[in-house]
Amino acid sequence: MSEIIVEKQNSIAAITLNRPEKRNALNDVLIDSLKNALREADRDENLRAIVIRGAGTDFCSGADLSALQKIAQSDVLENLADAENLLELLAMIRKVKIPVIAAVRGRALAGGCGLATACDLVLASKTARFGYPEVKIGFVPAMVMAILRRNLSEKRSFELITQGFEFTADEAERIGLINRVFADETFDEDVKNYLSVYEKVSRSAVVLSKKLLYQMDGMNFETALETGAEVNTIARLTKDCQQGIARFLEK
Repeated sequence: MSEIIVEKQNSIAAITLNRPEKRNALNDVLIDSLKNALREADRDENLRAIVIRGAGTDFCSGADLSALQKIAQSDVLENLADAENLLELLAMIRKVKIPVIAAVRGRALAGGCGLATACDLVLASKTARFGYPEVKIGFVPAMVMAILRRNLSEKRSFELITQGFEFTADEAERIGLINRVFADETFDEDVKNYLSVYEKVSRSAVVLSKKLLYQMDGMNFETALETGAEVNTIARLTKDCQQGIARFLEK
């Protein structure tokens, strides 16, 4: 059985984590398969968005038992290589040109919550649960912290990371960790409708906007403005912008 399933409908690619019997827990094969699927989708100029979801009842429960055993039995360099494999996946999501959206049903815990957090947008069903419980076993969600700290306040991030409790989709939306909460009964259709927005807006504008938004991390105000001016100029020369201006002027 394949660790992931990739389906394309119109201009949307759906990547399904396909280990339902393991609650879609992360292992080396799943991480590598997910990276390969993202690379392939990034090369497809016809795609407008990518959604990551989990088969079965849960989105992703974090590292599986074999991955934890590997950590316990590996030396420093082996553990570093293992951590860098996950690092590459988290960084890749931001480098993919088009939006990558997590659609979370059930539980997104530990590395699974980190995977969702790394996505550009997060949608959740009403009964979804989130959490970073690594501290309970002496572990640190260290790489995810770099992303979490850019999403939430310092104090809120500290609380989630050092207490390790689970929290609801409504709470995740309230603190700004996720974008939307949809009813369980209509979740799939609501996600589909949400994704359809990217079939209606300019692909080139979205691509440039995503790249610029993450480029601005760490920039001072003046540099961010100057970079914005450069991207603004590039956007004006795209086919989408020129056609959009022409349509507007014709009204």
